[in-house]
Amino acid sequence: MNKPVTLRGRVVPFDGRGRSLGYPTANIKSKTNLTNGIYFGFADLNGYRKHPAIIFIGTPTTVGDSSRRVEAYLLDVDDKDYYELDISLDIKKFHRPSKTFNSIEELKATMKNDEIAAHKWFNRPGK
Repeated sequence: MNKPVTLRGRVVPFDGRGRSLGYPTANIKSKTNLTNGIYFGFADLNGYRKHPAIIFIGTPTTVGDSSRRVEAYLLDVDDKDYYELDISLDIKKFHRPSKTFNSIEELKATMKNDEIAAHKWFNRPGK
């Protein structure tokens, strides 16, 4: 990425799959032109200011969904519902491209590796 990008929107429910995988997300509908993939950045949401976040942009094809979306997982924040609240996402770093996984277990393992990489990039101790 040449320069940071900011996405804004109202948090909307999707299918709750991130929560079921251990990574609850704040989701927005966005028509961004960014490449599908995993990004690191900061979220402003409901009292959290510049909070480190892992941001997924793309289509979750592993689970058979075809709708493009933006999902933000706030690092080290307890699971909460943020529906109908406004969120701002400052995207700072492209981490990896999106891909279709062979199994949910492979997806979960990769998500854990993304979390470890994010903690390192943000210089935060992991859980």
